[in-house]
Amino acid sequence: MENIPLKKLTKEEEQVILHKGTEYPFTGIYDKHTEKGVYLCKQCSSPLFTSDHKFHSGCGWPSFDQEIQGSILRIPDQDGRRIEIVCAKCNGHLGHVFEGEGFTPLNTRHCVNSISLDFTPK
Repeated sequence: MENIPLKKLTKEEEQVILHKGTEYPFTGIYDKHTEKGVYLCKQCSSPLFTSDHKFHSGCGWPSFDQEIQGSILRIPDQDGRRIEIVCAKCNGHLGHVFEGEGFTPLNTRHCVNSISLDFTPK
């Protein structure tokens, strides 16, 4: 990982981003957020997702069917069942990715913790 400036995180942000925690469903500020713009990594400000790929899945966390190319890494989760997604620039935990659920034509759902994100409007 390159030497990049990282933001100071709150204890709650550290729990999710650094220690791979999960915020409670339906509590994050971006779950029902519909403004147009770009979602960034909370820790390093790298662009991750655009609002064009955000959709309502009803799962309680922001859902995106596509990431900005090269912005995330997929790694096997410690539970052995899921695929974790992390920021490709700083390795901050974002959430998990699921395929084959049929929500969108891309058939992919990036299930992301709001606390892992910042937002820049268009």
